[in-house]
Amino acid sequence: MKKLIRAIWLSSMLLFLLPSVYFKAAAQTSVSYDIVIVGGTPAGIMAGISAARMGKRSLILERTSHAGGLVANGLGATDIITRGATAGLFLEFVNRVKAHYVSVYGPQSKQVKDCSQGYHFEPSVGEKVLLDMLKEAPLVTVLINRQFDALPENILIENNTIKKLTVLNRLSNQQEQYTGAVFIDATYEGDLIAAAGVPYSLGREGKDEYNEPYAGQVYKLWLGERQEEGSSNLADNAVQAYNFRLCLTTEPANRVPIPKPVSYNREEYVSLIEDVLSGQHSGIEWVDMSPQLRDSNIALRAQGKPPVGKWMPEGMQRLVNKVVLPNSKTDANNQHRALISIDLPEENWPWPTAGWEWRDRFANRLKDYILGLLYFGQHDEALPAWFRNDCAQWGLSADEFRDNDNFPRQAYVREGRRMKGLYLFKAGDALPLTKDGRPPVHISSITGSHYDIDSHATRKSEKGKKVLDGFLSYPTMPYTVPFEVMLPAVITNLLAPVPASATHLGFATLRMEPCWMALGQAAGIAAATIISSSKPAQQIPVTAVQDELINQGAVLIYYKDIKPGHPAFRAVQRLGLKGWLPEWTVRPDEKVNKEELLQWQQLTGLKFPKHIQANKSTRSEAIQWLFTKTKS
Repeated sequence: MKKLIRAIWLSSMLLFLLPSVYFKAAAQTSVSYDIVIVGGTPAGIMAGISAARMGKRSLILERTSHAGGLVANGLGATDIITRGATAGLFLEFVNRVKAHYVSVYGPQSKQVKDCSQGYHFEPSVGEKVLLDMLKEAPLVTVLINRQFDALPENILIENNTIKKLTVLNRLSNQQEQYTGAVFIDATYEGDLIAAAGVPYSLGREGKDEYNEPYAGQVYKLWLGERQEEGSSNLADNAVQAYNFRLCLTTEPANRVPIPKPVSYNREEYVSLIEDVLSGQHSGIEWVDMSPQLRDSNIALRAQGKPPVGKWMPEGMQRLVNKVVLPNSKTDANNQHRALISIDLPEENWPWPTAGWEWRDRFANRLKDYILGLLYFGQHDEALPAWFRNDCAQWGLSADEFRDNDNFPRQAYVREGRRMKGLYLFKAGDALPLTKDGRPPVHISSITGSHYDIDSHATRKSEKGKKVLDGFLSYPTMPYTVPFEVMLPAVITNLLAPVPASATHLGFATLRMEPCWMALGQAAGIAAATIISSSKPAQQIPVTAVQDELINQGAVLIYYKDIKPGHPAFRAVQRLGLKGWLPEWTVRPDEKVNKEELLQWQQLTGLKFPKHIQANKSTRSEAIQWLFTKTKS
């Protein structure tokens, strides 16, 4: 009872402390909006903002007491490889992050340097920036502590059209109903699509289904190319591991000691001891280590010294992968090469389809497991002193997650349900067709994106195995994402930018927050277009969505040398998606040559007018003329 009273009191206090964006609508039994968005993730927020810029009223229903998803809960190292491949509201967010650090600390400050042009940020800053963007969108209402349960009785569907949702107000324990013209599933779990009866996938496809590299059950050294013994490439129901993205610091004035969980179980971590002493890990560097270096490390172990090698972290870096954030903080993620880190594979498999009671129990179990691992690393005397001493320098950041004992409030759900939509995004959609070339270009693209195909482990360390099942990463090239990945086949007014239609490996690159933000922005624009056109989601013209995305600064196909704002940008984007500009550069301000003009004339069947001349006109002028004659 005391815990319940304290929780209600904290929630009440939050209502006074949080920005006014949360108070645009009082709780009612039934309220109607243009767009109802389930999930206050960054994608959900961007959907609301982009729709607001088209004059549509949105409601965001967020289960927790904080909107912002993982961006507000520890994921401060932005997962994008090619900066500029994704723009729009995501880039606006990034620029605002940098502006915050410049404003508060000065342009030459270490904080500005550590924010990496706005791509690295403290959780509190990520949340602040998202809330600032929401405050500037008065047509967006955010209601916190609203829980949607993926049950048929919580959704009313008539003639394949969603009419109404029922959610639980977690503070009052009362049900509330909300109606809308369009509904968006921005949950990490895909709860709304499930309640709507939309087919979805779980687990891993086998290699024989789509011939994806490393599909199905697979064991692979980190940064290695070959598959290891035990790989079957068969399909299964395994879900990649979850964790919490911690915000750690070594700054004494801001450091909170790692607490020992009440449920601490030393036996869960003892396998780490031999890994630390020997240096063993699951990377290619361990396998490729020379016999001489192995012998040297045996001698170092006898002397109580740490092993050496190409990848031999001392202390905390073996427990977590650290990325520098401003103000002496780090985004602490699972360590890729470690056989035991802050991921907790296998135990999370039920999460995507479980109810919130089970999810909450697992989140607490995951929290205790992670804190127990860090405590073990700092205190267990079976570990060498050099290891414990390094780990002991680290603690939780006292000025982050103040209402949750300085621990993130939301688990990192890397993968939930994956909708079976009008297009299935596969690994091949992110892999180049030729050496250094582009992946397949989708004419219906709603964003460019770029991250490796990256999946965390699906099983814990197994006896006799030197790597974890399912833990893999391999490179891609900047790719395009078709609109159809968020479209269900039947429901006429539902969009799913987060539980998008993809295979396990296709989802392993789509699932990054920059891409999700871009898909959310596109979903908001698509929702507004559905309302304005009075057409089903499956019938709206994608060109209308693309045009508005470009108006809002989005990149639909990536080029190295042209950005939003250039006079030819719109033409380049649209002609690029037609396949007429296949290179990575456009060279917009260079003179166009005769061969290029002839090639474009052959592609289009159009003849350039006299004012477009070889070696006199720019490529930009020729491209813009072509666009005006071919746009549809």
